[in-house]
Amino acid sequence: MANVVERRWVPADLTGLPRRDRQGCDYEAYVPDLLAGRDLYLQGTTSADVADAEAAITGFDHRASSLADTEALARLLLRAEAVASSHIEGLVVGGRRLLRAEAASDLGGTSTDVTATEVLNNIRAMDYAVRDLDGAITIDGILEMHRRLLAGTAQEDFAGRFRSEQNWIGGSGYNPCSAAFVPPPEDRVDELMDDLCAFVNDDVLPPVAQAAVAHAQFETIHPFVDGNGRTGRALVHVILRRRGLTRTAIPPISLILATRATDYIAGLTTYRYLGPPDTPEAIDGVNRWIATFAVAATRAAIDAHAFEDRIDALKDDWRERLGPVRARSATAELLDRLPGSPIVTVNGVADLTGRSPTAANEAIDRFVAAGILSQITVGRRNRAWEAAEVVEVFSDLERSLASPTGDTLAARPSRAVPSRRHDDR
Repeated sequence: MANVVERRWVPADLTGLPRRDRQGCDYEAYVPDLLAGRDLYLQGTTSADVADAEAAITGFDHRASSLADTEALARLLLRAEAVASSHIEGLVVGGRRLLRAEAASDLGGTSTDVTATEVLNNIRAMDYAVRDLDGAITIDGILEMHRRLLAGTAQEDFAGRFRSEQNWIGGSGYNPCSAAFVPPPEDRVDELMDDLCAFVNDDVLPPVAQAAVAHAQFETIHPFVDGNGRTGRALVHVILRRRGLTRTAIPPISLILATRATDYIAGLTTYRYLGPPDTPEAIDGVNRWIATFAVAATRAAIDAHAFEDRIDALKDDWRERLGPVRARSATAELLDRLPGSPIVTVNGVADLTGRSPTAANEAIDRFVAAGILSQITVGRRNRAWEAAEVVEVFSDLERSLASPTGDTLAARPSRAVPSRRHDDR
């Protein structure tokens, strides 16, 4: 039975802080019901929303798997999802800035862009999650995902291990007295996470409903000192991949949740009922959250289709500008793979195409002559080339999904998004 635990906050020596931050208080920590083996009732309308979401996601994934540049599309959508998931946590970085930081990192440089580094970590953690955690989801796998997320950041000391102290959301940074939500006490985390893993490795619920409940439960447990939101949203895609809905590419669900942040937070709040799980209030709260999540997933899959169309149209335009291209040449290979790596070096093109550096250089020259690539400098002195049109399509996806209607001309974005040109934030 979901309940709250009464606890007492005893302040440390925080001399020099305002009195409100130095005070002690009684507070309530929320402890959710266990999930494994529990009956979860889906109301009729919720079931319909879940079915719509699963149809949209599988349709998107089936189409993506038939494209010649499947890997390129998957890489771009993975970046978009990680950027949005980071955005929810206040880590805002534009497409061009992120891609240049990624290119500098690939060249072995050390970035001084702290925000871009954290978002790149999110990409790597999510990539690990959807590629390597395709079997049973384990505690060790979740901890490794979290370790990759926080590697090299100010919070690295807390990476890859559950918290050993009380945390909270909102209010003061020094005590939970005015917090908006206080997760379970630290001594309940291990039990709750073991239960969550048992739940996500069961196939009783439809995949989208399972992903929705698992995400809400993870955010409620809040098992880490930092990085809970990003890890919890990556867990969504691990579940969808494990259940077979997304074998090729992931729909950018976090882009929708970031746009509908009020609904997102409200949905998580309604999920946190008190009392037995079979009361009308508990059932309705859980169903409201699942429906909110399912609708976001549907919109993400539909808009990912439009993103595919933009990339296909861009590649058709490139073919016209390049003229005749010999099959299986470095130029032909680069045309397929450039959308997934829109900032390249000679060695990078050689790796992407499986051709020699000489052939890679010749291919780059053709793309430059066609106006597809332009030379830039990455880091202090590394020569690279950028496909600015891909960066713009990438930024357009974020802009469109930031609009409640999907069209920024019809409805302005509801959150900060990259500008249409010169996106160097």
